[in-house]
Amino acid sequence: MFRRILALMIKEFLALLKDKRGRTVLILPPIIQLVVFGYAATYDLKNVSLAIFNEDPGQVSREVISRFEGSQTFAQIMRLERAGEIETVINKKDALLVLHFGPDFSEKVYRSQTAPLQVIIDGRNSNSALILLGYARTIITDYNDAWSIRQGLPGPPARLNVRAWFNPNLESQWFIVPGIVGLLTLVVTLLVTALSVAREREAGTFDQLLVTPLRPVEILLGKALPGFIIGTVEASFIIFMAVIWFNIPLIGSLFALYLGLFLFLMSAIGIGLMISSLSVTQQQGLFGAFMFLVPSVTLSGFATPIENMPVFLQHVTLLNPLRYFLVILRGVFLEGSTIPLLLHQYWPMGVIGIISLVLAAWLFRHRMY
Repeated sequence: MFRRILALMIKEFLALLKDKRGRTVLILPPIIQLVVFGYAATYDLKNVSLAIFNEDPGQVSREVISRFEGSQTFAQIMRLERAGEIETVINKKDALLVLHFGPDFSEKVYRSQTAPLQVIIDGRNSNSALILLGYARTIITDYNDAWSIRQGLPGPPARLNVRAWFNPNLESQWFIVPGIVGLLTLVVTLLVTALSVAREREAGTFDQLLVTPLRPVEILLGKALPGFIIGTVEASFIIFMAVIWFNIPLIGSLFALYLGLFLFLMSAIGIGLMISSLSVTQQQGLFGAFMFLVPSVTLSGFATPIENMPVFLQHVTLLNPLRYFLVILRGVFLEGSTIPLLLHQYWPMGVIGIISLVLAAWLFRHRMY
């Protein structure tokens, strides 16, 4: 039995490696997407263009401006000469943020009066606008605290003492890159398995496979194990790149991580074989894979929190194995989570994997002829 399964596995690997499209699916997408997501998909704002309209000749406004100039967030700083230029720079996207100091700004500060500072933000991208507003508030708050200490004035009655656990510098890359491990592993594994049986049907070799001594369960195992091996290799490569290239800390147990990977691959392979058993051509298999991938990624919590979704969609995400694997990945990478802490993430993937593999076997047997 094992020799027959091994022979079918070797045949699957040869079919993938000899096919130019198969090699492309295995090599190019993971590398391209790792680079794109690793560097481009970030919530951090850098090199933001800032415009300043300063009507105040005093020292205080210059000190505040110097704080913005010293920030790594703001790279390009424009000086405006009149109020009419504000609308122009915002409309043309020459600046995402404009600071407007009134003519008596410094005078009011020296008199310990409220000194309004107008902050105008391009709100077309609401997410970036809110992040940018937070940066500006932090700079102004820090200046206010420094000014109070310098003048011997009492500070605010309540002061925030912020300490970020698990991600001290709040680097969005630390959140995104571990998620890429699950995303790309799902893409590659699903495509490899979704096309396996469909490729046999399209090439006309499926009937030849049925007359071999291989039993249906052996054929299914021979189709599933290559996807498992390829998925493990792809995931290991991306984990290695995350730690070595992107400097993401991996402080948890590798055993806990690979146990989650095993259960996740079992679920992905089961779903892929279900799609492949229903497909007559590779095009149908490819279409079915992407029909599953898009909602799976959207409902996984990869980019948007599941808690922000409508309640009925939150219940739908419980059927998504990627949802659980992302929690395991980020937990092991950043929190140092162990197996006992992740048991409630393991068992749902195990259930999904068993059910999908059983359904794939049933579909395979009933569509053999």
